[in-house]
Amino acid sequence: MQLPNSATPNASANTPIQQQTHDPILKGFKSFLARLLIVKAFIFMLFGDNSLQTVGELVDGLLETPAYDLLAQHLNQDPACAALICDRYIPPAHDLETLLTYPPDSLGYIYAAQMKKTGFDPNLHAGMTAESDAHYVELRLSQTHDLWHVVTGFDNSEMDEIGLQAFHLPQFPYPLATLLVANSLITSTLMEPERLPKLLEAIAQGFQMGKTAKPLFAQKWEEGWEKPLTQWQAELNIQPVQA
Repeated sequence: MQLPNSATPNASANTPIQQQTHDPILKGFKSFLARLLIVKAFIFMLFGDNSLQTVGELVDGLLETPAYDLLAQHLNQDPACAALICDRYIPPAHDLETLLTYPPDSLGYIYAAQMKKTGFDPNLHAGMTAESDAHYVELRLSQTHDLWHVVTGFDNSEMDEIGLQAFHLPQFPYPLATLLVANSLITSTLMEPERLPKLLEAIAQGFQMGKTAKPLFAQKWEEGWEKPLTQWQAELNIQPVQA
C-alpha cells in the first residue's frame, strides 16, 4: 500500500473538528458509526484504495475511539511533548522559497527541495485548530510527516512508508500506524507474498530506529531550519536509512 501524499497520512484535518457529546445514546451511536468507518476504510485499502480520502476516513473513525486519547495521554507523560500539546504548537506556514535560501546541508533546505521534487503541499494544515489533545496530536503528526521522512531517511516509496509507520510504534502507541502496518502485511500476504521478506525488513528497521531515537514528536523542527540535517540526526540518535 502507498499513501497518496506524504504531506499527511491524515486527510481528516480537512474536515471540521466536532464537539464531544455527553449524551450516552448519541455517543454510542457515534462510536458505532466510527467503527463502521474504520472497517470500511480498512477493507477499501486492502483492495488497493489508498486515496487521501480513504486514509482520512480511517483517521476520522479512529479519532472517535479511545485509541487517540490513550496516545495523547502517553505523550503527555513526556514534559517536552506535553508542552507542545498544551500550547497547541503550530508554526507559521512553510515558505519553501525562503527555505531554499538556507545552506544546502540544512534541514530547511533539504526539506524544501524534497517538497519541490515531489510536488506535495507543505501547508495543507494552515489555519486549522484542534480542540482536544487527541486532535492536536494527529494534526501535528500529519503536519510534520514529511519532516519525519527527511530525518529518518525513509523515502516516499510504498515500502519505506511502512518502515516510517513502524518507526512510530516504539515511540508512542500510534493507532493509524498500527493499522497501516497491519494492512500492508495482510495485503502482501494475500496478494503479493513475494514482497513479504522486504516488507518485514522495512518494518523491523523502522521499529528499531524508533526504539533507539529520542522523541521526534517533541521537536520544534521549524525553529531549527538552519541546523544541518546530520546534526539533527546525531542529536536525536538516528541512523538514517541509506538510499
